[in-house]
Amino acid sequence: MDNKIYILDVTNRDGVQTSRLGLAKIEKTVLNILLNKMGVYQSELGFPTTLHETNYINSNLELVRLGVLKPMILEGWVRAIESDVVKAVELTRLEHLNLSISTSQQMINGKFQGKYNKEDVIDMMVAAVRRAEDLGIKTIGVNAEDASRTSMDFLIKFSLAAKKAGADRIRYCDTLGYENPMRIHFRCKDLTKATDMPIELHTHNDLGMAVACAIMGAKGVLEEGQDAYINTTVNSMGERAGNCDLVSTIVALKHGAEWNELGMLDPRINLSKAWQVAKYAEHAFGVPIPVNQVGVGENMFAHESGIHADGALKDRRNYELYDYKELGRGKKIFVETGRKITTGEYSGISSFKHIYKNFDLKFKNEEEARQILELVRFANVHKQKPLVREEFLFIAKYPKITETILTMAPPSVTIFRPYVEHKRKSVDHEKKVKTELIQKIP
Repeated sequence: MDNKIYILDVTNRDGVQTSRLGLAKIEKTVLNILLNKMGVYQSELGFPTTLHETNYINSNLELVRLGVLKPMILEGWVRAIESDVVKAVELTRLEHLNLSISTSQQMINGKFQGKYNKEDVIDMMVAAVRRAEDLGIKTIGVNAEDASRTSMDFLIKFSLAAKKAGADRIRYCDTLGYENPMRIHFRCKDLTKATDMPIELHTHNDLGMAVACAIMGAKGVLEEGQDAYINTTVNSMGERAGNCDLVSTIVALKHGAEWNELGMLDPRINLSKAWQVAKYAEHAFGVPIPVNQVGVGENMFAHESGIHADGALKDRRNYELYDYKELGRGKKIFVETGRKITTGEYSGISSFKHIYKNFDLKFKNEEEARQILELVRFANVHKQKPLVREEFLFIAKYPKITETILTMAPPSVTIFRPYVEHKRKSVDHEKKVKTELIQKIP
């Protein structure tokens, strides 16, 4: 096939919405760097209208300018309303946005409660797309939330309106994991044929079919002569039962029956980084990878049964569909069982130097080492858990960017300053009036 399936990872936007979990900004940044090394086409890095994301987003865009986060595209998620688009452009330097709005009758009735109808949904989306285009956004994606429960007639009408307004592609959101592989295949095929637009597949795992639905939907898009974009998250992190898993999707496209022969996957994907990305996400989220997780689980290449072990030892292809080395696995991991020196928010220069010596890093002088130590302390406070190698290296290499990522100012500092100033002036005025009155008393 001439058209391809591109991976658009949404861990830093949808994955971090996992209930009771999340990522620190430095963790989101390191994850972007690892995804870029893996050849992921695009990362949905967060919410540009959310104030605590501003420094993180602009810092990552600075990494793009420096060539650290290239060629991967960084894109933000906003609601499909004009004010969100304007705020995103005012706060960040993002050039790629996905605009999201609900399209199913269930959500129009259940969420909007009669405030908006179908025509209003289209009008709001069109106004937001046009505003994004006017403000210089280079690529505009339009998300049809709950597309899988939206009638095809309205979904096509909505998508054509988005295209006419200037949208570059439509995101077909299976928001509740409602789809099955056959149904989504033909719906995405029909949607592509009707709109002649690239389609994104955003699937959830409520019925355990997120990967199958995403691939079959994408195949339908390719069959109609357009590129497809599968939204993934690392280790399937996400709301409820999670999202479409990054590694599972890639190995399925590379090794699944017939799919592997079609060559549908973006050739830039580097599967040898899979193990590193998955293990980093395991640490960052604090969620252990299931032992039977596709590709990266503890038991993925474990054999105990006599027949299986014998067969695998003779030829791994007997009982292993793909080689563990392809995923970057196989290196021995050494665990320190004696003295351990760790670096945290209260660490001193000696332990800090010891840690960095293990990474073969040297500093120009004592002053530079102490400056990096301060950033490491702040990063530990920021994360509230120990740093790992990738984070230590990032801090040492990009101290200025790290400082910006770790800097946050509560919105109340800005929002309430005019009120405080007004109150201060009022109090000063009252004092002045009282003084004048007292002076006038004979």
